Amino acid sequence: MAFTGTHETSRHGGGRPAPSGGGWHRLGNALKTTVLLAGLTALVLAIGQRLGGAQGLMYAGFFAVVMNFGSYWFSDKIALAIHGAQPLPYEQAPWLHQMVERLAARAGMPKPKVYILPTRAPNAFATGRSPKHAAVAVTAGILDILDQRELEGVLAHEIGHVRNRDTLIGTVAATLAGIISYAAQMLFWFGGSMLGRSDDEEGGGLPGALANLGLLLVAPIAATLLQLAVSRSREYGADAAGAELSGDPDALADALLKLERGAELMPYDRAPATSHLFIVNPLHHGGVMSLFSTHPPIPERVRRLREMGVRAGGARRARGGWEYAY
Repeated sequence: MAFTGTHETSRHGGGRPAPSGGGWHRLGNALKTTVLLAGLTALVLAIGQRLGGAQGLMYAGFFAVVMNFGSYWFSDKIALAIHGAQPLPYEQAPWLHQMVERLAARAGMPKPKVYILPTRAPNAFATGRSPKHAAVAVTAGILDILDQRELEGVLAHEIGHVRNRDTLIGTVAATLAGIISYAAQMLFWFGGSMLGRSDDEEGGGLPGALANLGLLLVAPIAATLLQLAVSRSREYGADAAGAELSGDPDALADALLKLERGAELMPYDRAPATSHLFIVNPLHHGGVMSLFSTHPPIPERVRRLREMGVRAGGARRARGGWEYAY
């Protein structure tokens, strides 16, 4: 598919690199990352212990180490492969590559690789263990519904995730959360028999079955809540970074409103454990289920972005553009 000429040339120049956000922000991200990984790993170990006692605990510990190691080195490839993302050649969309390159330069980082997902559901995400090993992916649908200004805001948001070092922990969390949900189901159906644990051992019989059922119910919810503790705050941080890098908070706000509507009309349920990677929740759970969404409410995100636009308006008018408004 060809995307050449779909959008007009950006009205923003290269600008100067945006500030990096400060050491306290990075320290806060590091602490949240440590808490999340420790909590998810503890759940993996607890399920392993229930499945096979000491032997199960040993296997679970080994498995958690392997998965964390694999997620670290191959996080970008894992996320992209799960969603069938394909590299987008430069000649098919030079304007899109130039937009990514310009935003990455403002962020003071190398240009991420650019991928496209073959789905009409409008969305985007970023992945990679560091700014030097990062990728941004957009769906075919997002190119249809956003104009150039809005798309630049979305890409700035994703590059903000990369700059803030959010992408690595997002993919690792998705991997571990998927493992926890799968292992909890194994625990319910097979108990300790898979690892040779008999009902005569401690925790067997009816009490053991009830404990397994409780863990089956609690483990996925606990994994989701641990993800929420980090994912929601990081979306706000990436929104602020995106507004800073693009110089146009209202563009990102407009894009979020369109993408929310797109998620309502075309939910994207491939690999639900990775839903927090996307700029808007592709599953679009409304009502009570929105309490368990990995994304903060779109109206609140839009409100904050609108306030940024109002605060920066004076600087924009005084300096003749958004580039130096922050």
